[in-house]
Amino acid sequence: MIIWINGAFGSGKTQTSLELRRRLASSFIFDPENAGYYIRKNLPREASRDDFQDYSMWREFNYSMLKYISGQYPGIIIVPMTVVQPLYFEEVVGRLRNDGITVHHFTLCASKETLLRRLRSRGNGPNSWAAQQIDRCVDGLSNDIFRHHLDTESLNIGAVADKIASMLNLTLQPDTRGKLRRALDRWLTLGK
Repeated sequence: MIIWINGAFGSGKTQTSLELRRRLASSFIFDPENAGYYIRKNLPREASRDDFQDYSMWREFNYSMLKYISGQYPGIIIVPMTVVQPLYFEEVVGRLRNDGITVHHFTLCASKETLLRRLRSRGNGPNSWAAQQIDRCVDGLSNDIFRHHLDTESLNIGAVADKIASMLNLTLQPDTRGKLRRALDRWLTLGK
């Protein structure tokens, strides 16, 4: 099973994914951005694009990796990744589903003000690349292909993870971390 966590930058994808990983036995986080970093690093500037999702090889690689991992790994694969183009989504998630692989998709949603506040808390100003993508992401993710939409406006990360687990009938292990450990984990995640 794959759980794909989508959403605009600042919606809580990474933190929610890490929370699910901490509390789900036999789970693994797969980060599709790594393929983008590899592509970007190994192309001459003249052949590069602003968004690595625009490379068909990025979509093909992530589809192939997820298909391979799902065939080899009996646990739950968690994928935190913003994808707002329906065609790109279909080229990865749609193909996986067509191959008979169970992919549960969730889009984390919040107001623009909340997203900007969350981005500021991790050091991204209003002119950062992530902040400049908010309108494009919110607009693209409103498409029905990106359902289930989860409003995270007033939910903490634990509650978002609980909600996803509940919708999937998964049992999460209790979060036994203390307040200090939770704060440290959040800080470490923001430094990712």
